[in-house]
Parts: sequence; structure tokens; C-alpha cells
Amino acid sequence: MDAATKRIETGELTGINTLNPYLQGVYEPVKREVTALELEVIGEIPKDLFGGYYRNGPNPVHAPTALHHWFDGDGMLHAIYFENGKAEYRNRYIQTDDHRAEVAGTLDAGGILLPANRERSGTVYKDTANTDVVLHNGELMALWYVSGTPVRVNPRTLETIGNETFGGKLPRHVSAHSKVDGRTGEFVFFDYSLTEPWMSFGVVSANNELVNFDRVELPGPRLPHDMGLTENYLILHDLPVLMTETGLRRGTWNIRHADQPARFGVVPRNGRGDQVKWFETDSCYIYHVVNCWEEGDEVVMVACKMQPHGHRAGSEFGAYGPMVEVLSLHAVPVEWRMNMRTGACTQRQLDDRIGEFPVVNLEHTGYHSRWSYHVSIKSDEIRLLFDGLYKYDLLSGKAEEHMFEPGVYGSEPAFAPRVGATAEDDGYVITFVTDEATGRSEVRILDARNFSDAPVARVILPQRMPAGFHGTWAPGEAFVR
Repeated sequence: MDAATKRIETGELTGINTLNPYLQGVYEPVKREVTALELEVIGEIPKDLFGGYYRNGPNPVHAPTALHHWFDGDGMLHAIYFENGKAEYRNRYIQTDDHRAEVAGTLDAGGILLPANRERSGTVYKDTANTDVVLHNGELMALWYVSGTPVRVNPRTLETIGNETFGGKLPRHVSAHSKVDGRTGEFVFFDYSLTEPWMSFGVVSANNELVNFDRVELPGPRLPHDMGLTENYLILHDLPVLMTETGLRRGTWNIRHADQPARFGVVPRNGRGDQVKWFETDSCYIYHVVNCWEEGDEVVMVACKMQPHGHRAGSEFGAYGPMVEVLSLHAVPVEWRMNMRTGACTQRQLDDRIGEFPVVNLEHTGYHSRWSYHVSIKSDEIRLLFDGLYKYDLLSGKAEEHMFEPGVYGSEPAFAPRVGATAEDDGYVITFVTDEATGRSEVRILDARNFSDAPVARVILPQRMPAGFHGTWAPGEAFVR
């Protein structure tokens, strides 16, 4: 009996959710919060690996009974901490206001497939902080996709510290995929509304002080996913994915792809919104940016550009067919160059391999980088499954592959610089993986300079870890006091 059938027969999945693939298999939620200080290790954990690898993701605290999107689950952080050749594992729910209300039975908002509650003082949907996680000012900050309240978390214990308002100066919300400058430690963020024709941006100092905030006007409401950061600029995305009129009127998650160009708005990070310079390119959608930097007159952005995937969800998914199709990411790495003097925008596709969830050495965020690490997406299945990793040379577009065994699927990786590192790729690539057939999860540590080789170490986890969203690396010296 497979895991999905078992959950259905035991009554954990009922009604419409027996057809929801994002509650089954590698996506099945876990029930326990665990602290494991003694872990089985295959191989040897390098002694020059010091810090924590964190991954955020959805984990419903209660079995859903109504329509449930993968993005709706309560935020849960999973962490593996390395020091002196040892490893510790923890997982904890992020104690958002809405998570506590869900546990108490007083939550007044649902997921994004349910009608929005426009009477709420906060977000119109359940705010989960389940999407991204960054290290800023010595603490983790968990962020939500549809722009929500950032939540501070202790990077050593994973205990929730509380909501972050930047000294009471946060105007409204923070979207996931906001960035931390790899050199200054500044946190830069964007915010948007599903129903209002503007987008905002802000800058928070390394000491947690809001030092700039302004608004960029748009032709109408937009649904951006990511942003770019360079030494002097932010890059905002005006992409042709919009809420439909029905969605705007009824407050339901109903989106459409408009027949119009994509635009990138380059704005001084410490400037005003009316200083934005727009660059137009072909109609496309971008979920995740690899990195951005400046070269002379040009602002360079490398990102994963979505391509048609050709999948069609069948009746086996019922009402979840549209969700499954949208989540079947199919993207290739592309470089855009925006000339701030001439206004020209050019693009170059680096490779035709299908991958996503890119990461770089975080010390290079906002500055020129050569290497990036992406997940390989299993192309013959409509579910979103990561069956390996790529290491890209962003100069040549060449990639080195590290593929997992059949039926083993990974998470967004993180690059961990070796203590005393002397080059951008001098370190380790770390990822969580799960064998879907056995439910066994582990952490794999790869030598970034011998990327296709077998892992230097595999750390066996005490329980299965559900597939999820984004993660980060936090060097130990940045938060251990």
C-alpha cells in the first residue's frame, strides 16, 4: 500500500483532497517537531563546514478539508546545523499569528483557493511565512509569497522570536524573495497588492533600521514573484500575469496571462519610486532570479525564464488540475542586460536544461558571480519533483550535473563557503533529499569543486521531510555569540 492510499484509507485525506498530489508522497506533511543531536552519518562531515542550512515550506497543522493549495500549509522550518564535524537536526512550526489562530480554532482567513477575507486588518488570505527564509541582523526572517508579515526566528534553536516591524516603521508587508546584500548586510524588500496599481520597495540597514521606502506606480495590479538587487539598484518585475476581473470582483485566486510585454524596473535602491527606469522585453514570466550585478553602463540580471511545459493535468486531479499545471515549472536560465545609458535591453539564453530554484554563494548577492546551483526538474512527470542538481558557469552557460538515484527527490540547495575559503566556489553544496518509496530523508553534502562526485557525507534524518520551498545558508560566525 503506497503512502497516498494509506492516508486516504485512514481518513487523513478526505473529499476533494484525495485528489490533491501536493498532500501525498514526498509532499505529505509531518506531525512531529523534532530535535536530534546524534545523527547517523555516512562518510565524514567536513570540519571546515560551520553554520546552518535552513529550508522553509508548507506543513498543514490540520488535515485540510476544503480546497487546499500547496502554498497554504503552515510554515515549517527544517534545519541542519554543522560544527566541528558534527550535525544537529531540528524542525519547528513558524509561530505566525495565523498559525496560532489555526491551532486555537479562531482563524478568520483561508487559503488562496478560497474567497479572500477583505475585512481582515492584515492579509486577505492566511499568512503562513512558509515561502522563504533569510539571515539578517543575526537572526532568521521567514517570509510569505503573497506579501505578509515577516517573522523572526532564532537560527540556533528555531524558536520563533516574533513579528518584525523594523522598529514600528514597516508600512505594510514584505514579500518573499526579498534579499540581503552580500557585503553590506542590508535587507531590501518589495511589497505589492493583488488589487492595487503599485508596487513598493524598501531598504533596512544591517542594524534593522528602515532607511528608505517608496512606491512605484504601475498600469494595474500585478502578481510578481521575485526581485533583483545590485550594488546601487533594485530590479522590480512588471510581468504579464494579472488577476482576472472575476478574481478582483469576487476576491478569488483567478489569474490570467496577458498579451503584453514583460518590463523590468531599475530603481536606485536608496532613491525614489519616480526615478525608476523601465526596460521592456518579450512577454514572459519569471519565478526566481539567480543573481544581479552591474557592469559599466549595464545592469545584469540572470533568472529562470518560464517556458511552455506541454503538460496537461488529467481528470485524476479533479478540481486540482489547474493548480497542478501551474506548479509544473519549466524554466531555463537567461541573462538580461539593461543599459542605463541607452535604454537597450538584450537577453541571452544560457542553456536549454530545465531547472529552477537557483542559489549562489550568498556573499556575492548583488555583485558579480560566476557560479550558481539549480535543481533539475523531472521532466516526464507533471508533479514538481527535483531529481538532481546543476552547477552553472554563468559566463559560458555550461553546467555540471549531479543526479539523484531514481525515486529520490531533493530540495533547493544552499552553498556553504568552506571556513577559510579563497574562491567563490570554494565550499560545499547542501541539500535535503527524500526517497519517495521508503520515506527516508537525509542531508547530502557535495564538494562544490567536485560537483558530480558522490557526496562527501550523508546525514540520515530521524523522520521524513516533506518537499517544500526555499532555503538559505547561515555561517556560524554570523549568529553564534
